[in-house]
Amino acid sequence: MARILIVDDEDKIRHILSIMLKLKGHQVEEAESGRKALELLERSSFDVIITDLRMPEMDGFELLERVKQSDTPLPVIVITAYATIESAVEAMKKGAVDYITKPFEESQILLAVEKAIGVSRIIQENIDLKRKLKRLSKSGEIVCVSKAMQQVMDLALKVAAKPDTTVLITGESGTGKEVVARFIHDNSPRKKGRFVAVNCAAITDTLVESTLFGHEKGAFTGADRSKQGVFEYASGGTLFLDEIGDLPLEAQAKLLRALQEKTIQRVGGNEPIPVDVRVICATNQDLEKLVEEGEFRQDLYFRINVFPIHIPPLRERKEAIVPLAEFFIKKFMDSDSSDQLLTEGAKRILKEYSWPGNIRELANTMERAAILAGLPPITAEHLSFLTRQKEEPPQKGFKLPEEGINLEELEKDFIKQALEITGGNQSAAAKLLGLTRSKFRTRLKQLEESN
Repeated sequence: MARILIVDDEDKIRHILSIMLKLKGHQVEEAESGRKALELLERSSFDVIITDLRMPEMDGFELLERVKQSDTPLPVIVITAYATIESAVEAMKKGAVDYITKPFEESQILLAVEKAIGVSRIIQENIDLKRKLKRLSKSGEIVCVSKAMQQVMDLALKVAAKPDTTVLITGESGTGKEVVARFIHDNSPRKKGRFVAVNCAAITDTLVESTLFGHEKGAFTGADRSKQGVFEYASGGTLFLDEIGDLPLEAQAKLLRALQEKTIQRVGGNEPIPVDVRVICATNQDLEKLVEEGEFRQDLYFRINVFPIHIPPLRERKEAIVPLAEFFIKKFMDSDSSDQLLTEGAKRILKEYSWPGNIRELANTMERAAILAGLPPITAEHLSFLTRQKEEPPQKGFKLPEEGINLEELEKDFIKQALEITGGNQSAAAKLLGLTRSKFRTRLKQLEESN
């Protein structure tokens, strides 16, 4: 059912159209002139306008132009007894969705109205999206132009209103999991509290529990004073546990208890401490697979997967690449210019590249290109390093030097490089070296002890 405004200076035509549309369940208002129609549009909202072309004072063309210039441009159907090819073309150029000649068949009107209702829905969706994007732009660097990301942010908005619901955000490295987590916090009743982010992969096994839950004085060597953990520090706000799949099994058990009981116990302490915090977890791993391999607790997986949000990789939302690139160009060039920011050649390179590092890699690429360019537009030449990177063949094999090598030192160096490349992400580093996470942790621990 739609709200339809009929504009015609002939009472009989308005009456016929009104009855026809009311019988189909639509709500109808009538206006005998363009001026009257504008008055009604100021007071009420409509989905579709049907207007005659020839009317005194203000004709259908002028009304059509006024409607299209408004904040909420509605679909307009033009009807006329004086049809010409020229007037039909002009009506379509001015934005009419249909052009019908009098006398008309009922089926013509109903078909045109159904089409116009579809257009009206699209217009309203675009208006809603613009409002939503305006809100999104105030919360972190979110440029939401693909349908997939619109769905992600719709879910984020819904769960933001539920301040105690645990959220699990999945997606490849660099897709923006922390940005979405911050958006949830900033749009929730907890927004006045702290947002505390912890990278579980970057914490050594011996410090995980102390980092999460705190410790009492004397709990271990070097604990010369009591210290809050992040659960206590984030109380009243949001705790973001990134790379949750890297949490050791023993710490997983204590995290599960904290989530279930809403209390924590410091290392070396005996008293339970109540905490009021929403926990958002994130991972780039397949937690179900880790559960099967015995590296992640199934009960914890069920507990954190209350509200899952998956962020698709950038290569699956190609339509977002250029708008995101332009966003970063404006940021790094400190420019609000509406001039051309990217040449067509540059756009082609960006679209053809696979972006294994996702948005993080795109941001770094545009920062580098912005420095090379100095001023917009960025050209294909400024992105030539991407083309070279794509064309470089992978190196195969390893040649042992005649003087030999220290295998332990080489292994230590490879592990160090893998951790540097992955920003301390132990799971990703293990993957780079072709090891399971548990084997990587064991080897890392052995190397730390040998040092």
